[in-house]
Amino acid sequence: MASESMASAPLTLPVLPLDDEVVLPGMVVPLDLSDNDVRAAVEAAQAAARGGNGKPLVLLVPRVDGTYAGTGALGTVEQVGRLSDGDPGALIRGRGRVRIGAGTTGPGGALWVEGTVVEETLPDPLPGSVAELVREYKALATSWLKKRGAWQVVDRVQQIEGVGALADNSGYSPFLTVEQKVELLETADPVARLKLATAQLREHLAEQDVAETIAKDVQEGVDKQQREFLLRRQLEAVRKELRELNGKSGDDTADESDDYRARVEAADLPEKVREAALKEVEKLERSSDQSPEGSWIRTWLDTVLELPWNERTEDSYDIQAAKEVLDAEHAGLEDVKERITEYLAVRKRRADRGLGVVGGRRGGAVLALVGPPGVGKTSLGESVAHAMGRTFVRVALGGVRDEAEIRGHRRTYVGALPGRIVRAIKEAGSMNPVVLLDEIDKVGSDFRGDPAAALLEVLDPAQNHTFRDHYLEVELDLSDVVFLATANVLEAIPEALLDRMELVRLDGYTEDEKVVIGRDHLLPRQLERAGLVEGEVVLEESALRRLAGEYTREAGVRNLERSIARLLRKVTAQHELGERELPFAVGADDLRGLIGRPHHVPESAQDPAERRTAVPGVATGLAVTGAGGDVLFVEASLADPETGAAGLTLTGQLGDVMKESAQIALSFLRSHGAELELPVTGLKDRGVHIHFPAGAVPKDGPSAGITMTTALASLLSGRQVRTDVAMTGEVSLTGRVLPIGGLKQKLLAAHRAGITTVVIPKRNEADLDDVPAEILKKLEVHPVTDVRQVLEIALTPAELAVSAAA
Repeated sequence: MASESMASAPLTLPVLPLDDEVVLPGMVVPLDLSDNDVRAAVEAAQAAARGGNGKPLVLLVPRVDGTYAGTGALGTVEQVGRLSDGDPGALIRGRGRVRIGAGTTGPGGALWVEGTVVEETLPDPLPGSVAELVREYKALATSWLKKRGAWQVVDRVQQIEGVGALADNSGYSPFLTVEQKVELLETADPVARLKLATAQLREHLAEQDVAETIAKDVQEGVDKQQREFLLRRQLEAVRKELRELNGKSGDDTADESDDYRARVEAADLPEKVREAALKEVEKLERSSDQSPEGSWIRTWLDTVLELPWNERTEDSYDIQAAKEVLDAEHAGLEDVKERITEYLAVRKRRADRGLGVVGGRRGGAVLALVGPPGVGKTSLGESVAHAMGRTFVRVALGGVRDEAEIRGHRRTYVGALPGRIVRAIKEAGSMNPVVLLDEIDKVGSDFRGDPAAALLEVLDPAQNHTFRDHYLEVELDLSDVVFLATANVLEAIPEALLDRMELVRLDGYTEDEKVVIGRDHLLPRQLERAGLVEGEVVLEESALRRLAGEYTREAGVRNLERSIARLLRKVTAQHELGERELPFAVGADDLRGLIGRPHHVPESAQDPAERRTAVPGVATGLAVTGAGGDVLFVEASLADPETGAAGLTLTGQLGDVMKESAQIALSFLRSHGAELELPVTGLKDRGVHIHFPAGAVPKDGPSAGITMTTALASLLSGRQVRTDVAMTGEVSLTGRVLPIGGLKQKLLAAHRAGITTVVIPKRNEADLDDVPAEILKKLEVHPVTDVRQVLEIALTPAELAVSAAA
C-alpha cells in the first residue's frame, strides 16, 4: 500500500476560520492578518512552534453562515509578511485533511481543537477505471484552462500524479461554489473525490458551451443587422448619386418600387385603376423595409397587376355550331339550349350593329338553373362555355357563410384576400368568362354576414359593371360575364336574389332521354373507367330502358350511371375469373343475374291484389321534392264508433298547409256528402285517420287536396281508386280544383311510376306545353275544375265495387 499523506495521529491545533472560502490540501493561499480570528490563529501557531524545528501548524476550517464544517485542512504557515496592497498577511499551504474533534485549551486568544489526520490510501498499481478517470479529468481541465489561456497551469496539472492531489487541485476553480468545495473537502476517499470533481468540471463546461452558443448567435444577429443597415445606407447613397447624375431628384428606397412603377406604367389598366395603383407605389416608395404596410401594398399591387382588366375572349358567333355543341354534350334540356342560342344571336346582332357597350354596360347574362340533383346543371356550365368559346370557372358556394368570401377582406387584416368573384376572374384570365355559381341555394348566414346579400350586386345586370371588392377598392366591370347559378330548391333562394336572375327550370329527364344519355354519354365514360374498349360490352336498348325504369327512379342520371358502372364491373370481374367471354351483349333478361332484382317495379306491373289501391281508401297523388317529382300515396281509415275517438288524425310528418288541406277535404265531404251519395252521417261520431306513407320524409303544400278528398270518398263509398290514375290539385271548401306548381316534374314522375291517367287542375292546362311530347302521348291527362269530376274519373264504378266486395 502507498501512502499519499501524513500518518494518522491525534493533533491539537489552533482553528483558523475561513468565511466564504475553502482551502484544500495542496493549495497555497495568502490570508489577510487584519482579521482578528486569522491573526490570533497564526500567532497561536507561531507561539506553539517556538523551540521546535517545524513550521507553525493551523487548522483551516470553512465557516458557512456561522457554522463550522466537520473537516478542515491542516496548514503550515510558510511565511508572514506584507501582501501586495501593504496589509499584513501570511502565506499558508494546505497539507492534509483533519477530522475535527472536541475543543480544548491552548496558548493565545485562538480557538484550539483536537483533530485526527485522515489517511488516504490507494492500491498500486491503479485500476484501469481509476486511470481512465484521471485521464478524463486532466482532459477536461486542460480544455477549460486552454479556453482561459492559462497554458502554464496546463503543464502543472498534467504533472500531478496522485489521485487525491489531482482532485484537490480543483479547489483553485473559480466557478465552484463554497458548498461544492466543502463537499470536496469532506470527501475522504480520493477516487470518490476525483469523480465528484470530474462531474463538477463537466457540468460547468456544458453550461459554458451553451452560454457561448447563445452569445455567438446573439452576436451574429447583431452583426448581421449592423451589416445590413450599413449596406442599405451605402446603397441609398449610391442610388442618390446615380439619380443626381441622371438629372432626377428624390430618393428611391428599393429597386422593387422602381420595378412596380414600371410594371404599372407598362400594364394595360383602366385609368382609375392606374391612378390608384400609382398612389400605392408612391406609398411603397415612402415606406421603410421593416414596415408591415410595405408587404400589404406589394400583395395588393400583385393582385391588381394579375387581373385581366382589358383581356377578353372572342365569342363564337357561329350559332349553328354552338347549338350542335350543346346537343352533342347534353341530351334534352331544350329550355337552356334555346336560352343560350338566343343570347348568342342577340350578341351577334349587337356586335354587327356596333352596340357592344351601352351606358357602360355590356351584354352579360345571369341565369338560374333550378332542378333536382343529377340533371346536368353543373356540367351544363362547361358546355355553355365551350359553345360560346369562353373560359369556364366554377365557384362552389355550398356552405359559404362569410360575406367576405364574396366581397373580400379589408386590406388591413392579416391574410386578407380578394373575394371569390375576383379570384374567379383572375383564374379565368379574361373579363368575359362563364362563371358557374354552384349550389347557390346552400349559402348560409351567421354573425359574419349574409353572402347571399353580397351577391345582389354581383348578379344585378344594372349594377355589376361597377362592382367593388373590399380588398381591391376599385371598380371591376362584371357586365360581360355570363353567370350561371345552380340550385336544387327554388324556395331556398332569397327573393331579392332570385329577382335578379332569369329562371330556367330543369325538371328531369324522360325515360327516352335517359336511354339516349346512357347510350351516348354514360356508357362510353364508364367503359373507359372499367378498362374496357368500345364493343367489348354492349348494352342493348332494352337493358338500358329497364335500368332507367325499374332499377333507378330519379329525375337525374347519377344512379343510372352508378348502375351502368356496377354492371360493367361485374362483367369485367367475371371475365377475369374466366366465367364469361368478351365481347358480351347485355340484354334486359341478363340484368337480374348481374346486379340483382329491380328496386322500382311500377304499380301497374304488380298483381292487382297486391297493389296499394286494391282496397278502398287509398289514392295516388303526385308531389315535388328536392330530388324531383315523386308519386305519393294517401291512405284513409274510419275508427270504430264504439272507441269514441272522433275527430281528424293526420300522420306522416305533414306541414301546416297540408294539414289544412286535410281539414278542407273532410269539411267538403261532410257538407256535400248527400249530393255525392256518400254515407257521411257517421263521420260525426267516428274518427277519421289520414296517413301519408314514408313518414320519415317531411311533406307540405296544398297540391294533395284532391288526393285526400278522393281517398276519403273511396273509403266512404267502398269504391276503389283506379290503379292507373294519379292526381294533383288544391281543393277549396266549395269543391273547386285550384292550380298547383311543378306540373312537369309531377307528370314525369307519373310516367316513371307506370301511371297512364293523370288528373290536373284546368288552370294548369297551359303548363302542358312544357311537358315533352313523348310523355304526353303516353299519358291520358284530364284537366278538371271540380272535385266531382275527379271522383268520376278516379273511382271505379259502383257495380264493380260491389262485385269486388262480393
